[in-house]
Amino acid sequence: MGVLNTTPDSFYDGGRYDQVAAGIARVDALLEEGADIIDIGGESTRPGAEPVAAAEQLRRITPALEHAVARGACVSVDTTLPEVAAKALALGAEIVNDVSCLADPELARVAAHAGAPLIVMHSRGPMSNMAGFSQYPKDGYGDVVVDVLREWRAARDRALAVGMTEAHVWLDPGLGFAKNAEQSLTLLARLSELSHGTPLVVGPSRKSFIAALDGAPPEERLGGTIAACLAAVARGASVLRVHDVSAVRQALGMSRALTPEVARA
Repeated sequence: MGVLNTTPDSFYDGGRYDQVAAGIARVDALLEEGADIIDIGGESTRPGAEPVAAAEQLRRITPALEHAVARGACVSVDTTLPEVAAKALALGAEIVNDVSCLADPELARVAAHAGAPLIVMHSRGPMSNMAGFSQYPKDGYGDVVVDVLREWRAARDRALAVGMTEAHVWLDPGLGFAKNAEQSLTLLARLSELSHGTPLVVGPSRKSFIAALDGAPPEERLGGTIAACLAAVARGASVLRVHDVSAVRQALGMSRALTPEVARA
């Protein structure tokens, strides 16, 4: 899954693809690199980000989305707003990617009506203050894996209650979302405990938990991203959400060539 942020303020690529021509060129580049899915979003999910209205999100994402669909790409729309998801699905998007842990169950209703898979990412609190919600359980994280799975299942149940099928609700543990570096690393190391037959989506790409090891800025975190992706696939990840599609695909290809158990994943 290749990332396309049509935003001025995303943590790594904010401002690179917020103009129409640049967004369209990014679609072409991701397809050339071998992306199986293009995840298009018009609202930054970095810590401290402020909400973006539906109309503005749609203004940002529509040209790139229409171009991607015209090229035959599988498109995921990254949004927490039902009205954005509904319009994107009508334009040809095939997946809804929700980073709010289904704060609004109407989003699931929209996906269910379209027969689209819904990625439910575990998170807590508003983007503007996620760091204030990193205690598990809420009075102090006990076992982060157990707590994340329990809270994600509650969100899944909300989705099922409005018409989603279980097979269409995918799990993203939300590395870096309301989690400190140690918690994110623990989730990645114990990812296999989360699957239980549910498609797993993992997004480690250039995130700050990688920098906890050496202090590297986002532009110098590709090595850590690749290592995290290989670890995720070895532990059952089905989809990797990344900025650097070609580099990650090459690493996965080499890993599969050398490691039979990864080749079977």
